[in-house]
Amino acid sequence: MPAVSFQQVTKTYSGPRGEFQALGGVSFDIQQGEFFGLLGPNGAGKTTLISILAGLTRATSGRVTVMGHDVRKDYVAARLALGIVPQELVFDPFFTVREALRIQSGYFGVQGNDAWIDEVLLHLGLADKAGANMRQLSGGMKRRVLVAQALVHRPPVIVLDEPTAGVDVELRQTLWAFIARLNREGHTVLLTTHYLEEAEALCHRIGMLKQGRLVALDRTADLLRGMASTMLRFKTDQPLPAAMASQARVTGRIVQLKAHDAAEVERLLARLREAGVQVEDLEIGRADLEDVFLDIMQAPARDEVPA
Repeated sequence: MPAVSFQQVTKTYSGPRGEFQALGGVSFDIQQGEFFGLLGPNGAGKTTLISILAGLTRATSGRVTVMGHDVRKDYVAARLALGIVPQELVFDPFFTVREALRIQSGYFGVQGNDAWIDEVLLHLGLADKAGANMRQLSGGMKRRVLVAQALVHRPPVIVLDEPTAGVDVELRQTLWAFIARLNREGHTVLLTTHYLEEAEALCHRIGMLKQGRLVALDRTADLLRGMASTMLRFKTDQPLPAAMASQARVTGRIVQLKAHDAAEVERLLARLREAGVQVEDLEIGRADLEDVFLDIMQAPARDEVPA
């Protein structure tokens, strides 16, 4: 039995300008104990899919299950199996951190779990804030509390929707160390993030959404292996030759060019010298998940990949 199963999920919104299809028949399973990454550009349908999983939005058609429980027909059991960290900073300003976690535990029928609350507070760097009022916390601390609230009932499935957006490096490291530990202990993790280096480092398998359709689904290592190309990275203040510029990924002064082998690297460097382009901090490395992601997103539209 998969931890989470999406079966031909569609979602269509109606408005004054007609209908808009946010999801178009998305199907895939997340296995128990898996660390799964769901990636896609803004508007791809990630948050809609998670809202359907959480029972906050109803799918137009299709079926979603959590630990075998249908999110519509057996909502309570499905929701009890989920711990969800939302994108938005939603909090009650009238309670301390510890009170908020005890109240959240009560929503799931859990009592007498102070030892677990203490452990969660410790591992999320909140132990010294347990008695602080929620409205006194910084944005990063509030996000830590959201993570803690998602974990108080020890759910078998943890959903992290952009959990590190706008937070500091220390929180990221603390959060990922704790979540990785929970995953090793058997918890299933579903992560959406725009930090692709996080997804590459953490996720066993990755699905990519584009315009509401699943366009990639594979093990992270196999996605990277499929790219199978060398990346030439360097800095320059000068414009590239037109033919080369059309194939390059440029971020400020940093230029990345794809090369299939060492001979092509030599040809690219020769063309740069001929064009009088001065190169700094030259690196030659393998493609990373960002390269794979951009390749897939920039490719022509295609049918949904098989689940």
